[in-house]
Amino acid sequence: MSILKKLAGQTAVYGLSTIVGRFLNFLLVPLYTRFFDQSEYGVVTELYSYTVFLMIFLTYGLETGFFRFSQNNEDKPNVYTTIMSSLFTSSSIFIALIFIFLEPLSGALGYAGFEKYIWWMALIIGIDAFTSVPFAKLRHEQKAIQFAVIKLTNIAINIGLNILLIVVLPRIAQTHDIAWIDQYFAQPSVASIFISNLVASIVTLIMLLPQILRNHNSFDYSLLKRILSYSWPLLIAGLAGSINEVYDRISLRYFLTIPEGVDSSKYILSQVGVYGANYKLAMIISIFNQAFRFAAEPFFFSRMNASDSRETYAKIMNYFVAFTLFLFLVIMLFIDIFKHFIGSNFHEGLSVVPILLLANIFLGIVFNLSIWYKLSNQTKFGIWIVGFGALITLIINMIFVPYYGYVACAWATLACYVLMTILSYRLCQKYYVIPYKIKSLAMYFALAGLIYVTDIYIQIPYVIFSYGIKSIFVLLFVGIVVVNEKKGIIS
Repeated sequence: MSILKKLAGQTAVYGLSTIVGRFLNFLLVPLYTRFFDQSEYGVVTELYSYTVFLMIFLTYGLETGFFRFSQNNEDKPNVYTTIMSSLFTSSSIFIALIFIFLEPLSGALGYAGFEKYIWWMALIIGIDAFTSVPFAKLRHEQKAIQFAVIKLTNIAINIGLNILLIVVLPRIAQTHDIAWIDQYFAQPSVASIFISNLVASIVTLIMLLPQILRNHNSFDYSLLKRILSYSWPLLIAGLAGSINEVYDRISLRYFLTIPEGVDSSKYILSQVGVYGANYKLAMIISIFNQAFRFAAEPFFFSRMNASDSRETYAKIMNYFVAFTLFLFLVIMLFIDIFKHFIGSNFHEGLSVVPILLLANIFLGIVFNLSIWYKLSNQTKFGIWIVGFGALITLIINMIFVPYYGYVACAWATLACYVLMTILSYRLCQKYYVIPYKIKSLAMYFALAGLIYVTDIYIQIPYVIFSYGIKSIFVLLFVGIVVVNEKKGIIS
């Protein structure tokens, strides 16, 4: 239990920067969905979807490779310098290529005339890819406070500039004649979102420079080859995983059926915008997934040689599933409150929220399961697992998006992660047995599902009584989980 408490403590600290930070960014959604229409917000949703794919491509598994090779005393002195040299080279080449081919690339993506958006995104991605391993080094050294301070500073700058450029300066322009404000910020523009993010990324790079420059060890080419040999399957798996994560939003541009008599480009972006805004509600669980991942990945590697490591991993899975199902119930039972985080003209997409919440729970389960092939140096299986999920995503979106639009995207995401969970679990039990408590996990899902369905069919007219019953349902779930984890009634 002391080991689990240590993991919980580190998750809490990383969660301070991740959950609080993501939540603050989440608060930008009401801003965006009230100042921009559906199609304008669709631009932001679509372009940021590409960043997920590109970040994985430009970090090419080196975060996990850093953790893995830092465990080896022979390699440890040169691991950081070697990886940072590789990242600097690849990020610089990426930025240079985007600059050279900016116009044709912008046209191919449907953003001819808006090349500046593509250029700003390229700079953001290149900087963030380069700084990913310095952040990993802070996690490896358990400098959670420093990690949190830098992350929160990035977020504060981003949010502050968003408010300044979208709200404050346009209002000043209405009452004061200031040339540069009138020229660039007289009206709220989605360009302000990209500018804010870019400035925040540059400040983060500056704050990490001492961490980047402190290490003066040697670049080791033979070590880099071994790291890349370990990491390239994670790159392939990550690229396939990015299809699972963002292809739904991208697919709408190519497969959505356009009603007659409407502007096709605006209609597509409006549907992307509605789906993207409602996806943000499901990101509450995704935020926890990320905080958990920051703490759990180095923790899993540090425990790999412990005699009870596999039992510990199984216990962690129980806690993870129970907590994320608790979040699911809180959000869905009180969706009348949570829906106000997005503008009312985006509420038409609320039907996808429970589907996407469940999808994010299974995504977290897939991460927990993935530890078996990372610890056993069988990362090739990650390619097969995530590639299988990507194939499911592509097929379902291609077949059903023309008929059901973004609702099909949500179901495709859920189906992908459920099937990946099943496949990864079966392979785990064959090659690296971890005694997961399947009966307990199934019971938690069944209980949460029963409570959710019961709440749908019980209509209580008075709000105060309705919220009281909903709260009792949530507490009932928590109570049953606590009793089962203490007593081991169902294992």
